[in-house]
Amino acid sequence: MADHVQLFCDFVAKSPSAFHAAHTLCAMLEDGGYTPLAESQPWTIVPGGKYYVTRNRSSVIAFAIPQTGFAHFQIVSSHSDSPTFKLKHSCEDEAAGGSYLRLNVERYGGMIMSSWFDRPLSIAGRVLVRDGGRLSTKLVDLGRDAVLIPNMPIHFNREVNDGYKFNAQVDLLPLYGGKGSRGKLHAEIAAAAGVSEDAVVSRDLFLYARQTGSVWGAENEFFSCPRIDDLECAYTSAAAFLSSEAVGHINVLAVFDNEEVGSSSKQGADSTFLTDVFARVGQALGASDSEIRAAIASSFMASADNAHAVHPNHPEKYDAQNCTFLNGGVVIKHNANQKYTTDAVSCAIFSALCEKAGVPVQHFANRSDVLGGSTLGNIANTHASMNTVDIGLAQLAMHSSVETAGCADVEYMVRALTALYTSNIAVHADGEIAID
Repeated sequence: MADHVQLFCDFVAKSPSAFHAAHTLCAMLEDGGYTPLAESQPWTIVPGGKYYVTRNRSSVIAFAIPQTGFAHFQIVSSHSDSPTFKLKHSCEDEAAGGSYLRLNVERYGGMIMSSWFDRPLSIAGRVLVRDGGRLSTKLVDLGRDAVLIPNMPIHFNREVNDGYKFNAQVDLLPLYGGKGSRGKLHAEIAAAAGVSEDAVVSRDLFLYARQTGSVWGAENEFFSCPRIDDLECAYTSAAAFLSSEAVGHINVLAVFDNEEVGSSSKQGADSTFLTDVFARVGQALGASDSEIRAAIASSFMASADNAHAVHPNHPEKYDAQNCTFLNGGVVIKHNANQKYTTDAVSCAIFSALCEKAGVPVQHFANRSDVLGGSTLGNIANTHASMNTVDIGLAQLAMHSSVETAGCADVEYMVRALTALYTSNIAVHADGEIAID
């Protein structure tokens, strides 16, 4: 397994929920010399300093200040969440006359539901616990094959191969235990948090697939694991960020939660998180409001969220002139209706960066008669407007419980984003940019 592919699969294994992904990123940042800040406290920031801040413990923004002090920003944004199932507040549900204990869950994001059946799953997230006279957050991961969503046998569901419509409230409830299992989940969660059962006050817990990453193919050119969308972009942007020195501009790594459900949360791209960080950095470095606004207008962002590779069995679903493939390089995503924020300016800038890094570029657009997805680029731009390109890496089975991507593409993205962080993108006038 190539170095970055192995490191990415290790990152995924440590990140079964958005809370764990943020925690893993924070550990990487601290190992890289970054100092944690708290939004609830005043910030002291100095030229040459390296800092990070979290919101909700599921979103992270890190930034590196050049020795020259305040300057424009060069940002890569991605997201920490993936489609899954969340446990409801009251989740224990006895079934079949009390013979089974299943868990009451609801969909988080738009997943391929059939991919979650007959697969050992675990549970992870966070709990709030009583800690003396205050509440404290604890990460929780059961770390074992704890539940499973069983399929109906074909003998009782003859339509399953003919377009059966799954009902999330009926078909997708995971089996946890047998008769007499009521209360055991709460006990297991408390034990995983290292507290007594009565100390657990509330929780945000999710199912996750425990399959480890595997490399496969005729020449070991592909790999599969859970949560490739969008942890692949979170990992590659962090790897590039940590290996790059900020010279002439402020480097920013932004990883938001809740992209899969529209970003409209206090920790999502549709929040004030990014603009709050911009303002506080500028103010701490003595910049005026006008200088901060000018710096934002002169900034550049890559919104990094994975793209669709052509499916080998259904190439007819893709635009023949604007389709992408595994191991074909970084994807620039286009959409006339602004589902993606790429325009001629941002495309030209990012293409130049990839050329500088020796990284191949692919371009993606949907068929004109097919609606596609969207990502956080345009949402973030409504709060902090700047030249922004939507990019990603080609993958198969997006929003499946286990997805597939190309091994070479991981290194391509790290190199491309390193070029973004180490180059100086200078806006001389509207539509006039120099890349040094």
